[in-house]
Amino acid sequence: MADLSRINTLFYPKSIAVIGASAKEGSVGNDVVKNLKATFKGDIYPINPKAPEICGLKAYTSVLEVPGDVELAVISVAAKFVLGVVDQCIEKGVKALVCITAGFKEIGGEGVELEKQFQAKVKAANIALVGPNCLGVINAESDACYNASFANQTPMSGSLAFVSQSGALCTSVLDFAAQREMGFSKFVSFGNKADVNEVDLLNYLAEDDKTNVVAMYLEAIGDGEGFTKAVRKLLWEKHKPVLILKSGRSAAGAKAVSSHTGSLAGNDAVYEALLKQSGAIRVDSIEQLFDYAALFCNQPLPTGNRLAIITNAGGPGIMATDASERVGLTLATLSEETKAALREKLPEAASVRNPVDVLGDAKHDRYADAVTIVMNDADVDMGLVILTPQSMTDTDEIGKIIPEVAKTLGKPVVCAFMGAESVKVGAANLRAGNVPNYAFPENAIGALAAGYNLTQTIAQSADNSTPTISGAESAKCAELIKEKLGDKDSVYLTQAEARPLFACYGMPLLKSAVVKSADEAAATVGEWGVTVVMKVMSDDVKHKFDAGGVLLNITGADAARDGYNKIYENIAKNVPGAKIDSILIEQMAAKGTEVILGCNRDAKFGPLVMFGMGGTTAELMKDVQFRLAPMSQYWIHSMLENTKVYKLMNNYRGLGQHDLAALEDALTRLSVMVAENPEIAELDINPLIVHAEGQGCSLADSRIVLKKVK
Repeated sequence: MADLSRINTLFYPKSIAVIGASAKEGSVGNDVVKNLKATFKGDIYPINPKAPEICGLKAYTSVLEVPGDVELAVISVAAKFVLGVVDQCIEKGVKALVCITAGFKEIGGEGVELEKQFQAKVKAANIALVGPNCLGVINAESDACYNASFANQTPMSGSLAFVSQSGALCTSVLDFAAQREMGFSKFVSFGNKADVNEVDLLNYLAEDDKTNVVAMYLEAIGDGEGFTKAVRKLLWEKHKPVLILKSGRSAAGAKAVSSHTGSLAGNDAVYEALLKQSGAIRVDSIEQLFDYAALFCNQPLPTGNRLAIITNAGGPGIMATDASERVGLTLATLSEETKAALREKLPEAASVRNPVDVLGDAKHDRYADAVTIVMNDADVDMGLVILTPQSMTDTDEIGKIIPEVAKTLGKPVVCAFMGAESVKVGAANLRAGNVPNYAFPENAIGALAAGYNLTQTIAQSADNSTPTISGAESAKCAELIKEKLGDKDSVYLTQAEARPLFACYGMPLLKSAVVKSADEAAATVGEWGVTVVMKVMSDDVKHKFDAGGVLLNITGADAARDGYNKIYENIAKNVPGAKIDSILIEQMAAKGTEVILGCNRDAKFGPLVMFGMGGTTAELMKDVQFRLAPMSQYWIHSMLENTKVYKLMNNYRGLGQHDLAALEDALTRLSVMVAENPEIAELDINPLIVHAEGQGCSLADSRIVLKKVK
């Protein structure tokens, strides 16, 4: 992790050298110098061995020839010259570097090795490096502004920090932000992140009093634990929301895996879990990112989900009502006092029910009255003001009056001035008064819902400690795993073989026995005197039920003998050549609902735990949730609550109350088990049967893949 004091130089340098500065119009080296000359108040030193002057500034043949100190150097020379330039910067005492040059690890081959050498040099010299392969760095603060990039514009000042792994995306973001009049505190393209990475920047921005909201575009996260700690610090300690646009949601890049957990997770579930548990808000687009940021930067967060809508047209009010229901907001019920006050101020034809319709001829005074009265209702948590431009609508004045009203309320107010050219000035007036304006009601509703969800996230405990469980024999489990692995790199454990590991953590196991002959099966079942299930134990049979390797409702010795033989016949037919180790006989579980629990260990982020609807339809229904272990009790409970099967088991429409406490205990034990034993690479429990309230759960089928930790 880069030294945060060195990162400070990246944003507040007193002097800057541009190594690779150019007199050629349209070149990167020329654009960087122009941007700096237009924005930076300190000393600028163009470095070019062939040009005596660039953009009216004296040029130097090398950074070593600069007469004064150089705190920051922007490098824009061919990749093959970079290491030599870095050596000169180290000799000069440069404190920070921004390397725009491409041609490093992103091209593979020699570029990878070149970047490693670059990385080693700056690390040894304790120099903060942004890049290589980036757009550059911009400090947009009004009193410390400078643009060390080749972007074609410098953004206005604001409280949003934007950090991007993609340089090309940054130019589009700057253009989009300018259109929406969104200002920035810091704007960073960090490219290959050879040194300064997303965690370093998050930690820095947590302490930056000019930044209130952080937005990031990321393609990958290198340090999951560091990222989580940094985001949690920003949110819970500094009350700064973090918005993340993470690419790679699709399953196209998912690895082929054998476990249910892996196939259901795809390649994005681990990032979804990481972002969720850290407290970051994941967005799906640049537009959504700025929709949310506009609210977070300019308005207080809502304390509840009760929405009031004020509109001059019925249709958009209905659109907003529909949108609010989709995202979990509730239309506020206005008090009789509020309705009476509205009737005194509004025409008789106006609607004083929520949505409040002030009619198409409403001017700024009517809007001001309606917003003031409605938003002061104690049962209103947030407000949306909709305007459609009619011939008599004084849009510009309405854009001025709403911010005046909103600043006295202590509740978030947003607007949807619907239109383009005819509402342009009014929308600009809103933004000048720190009231976000959205093109359509749905966008405004989405931002308000995000604000409410953020309030809920902040209200939850920031504690992320692993819960303790009773009766766990952790040391015994570790010894068993060591024995089962032996000298192998990996081993597949059947249900019978996995059973002792589950027993160490108190998982709800059924009475069972392993048999290797039909006579042994008959004797066991006859002795027990209960109904059993018989299952094939074989490394070669992954889906036992589909292959005919599972027989249910076996009662009595004769049925057990016949069942044993039948399983052998089925496997021979459906999985030719499969080696059968044994047959597992297990007491039939009582009736209940089947759920699936699992774990698939990510090489970078650790155990990804899954919960969802189980049984043979698990992969079809995909009613699943994922979280990274270790996790707090809050996140364990949230896994359950965010599935349909959990709601079904909570006496849905009189279907019966299940033992949800026992289910949560089983999931807790599993999460502790996989967190404490890194050798557990894959684990499936399908199904875990959840019985009626007070009757617990039963682990009906399972398997584990162990791998040596290297």
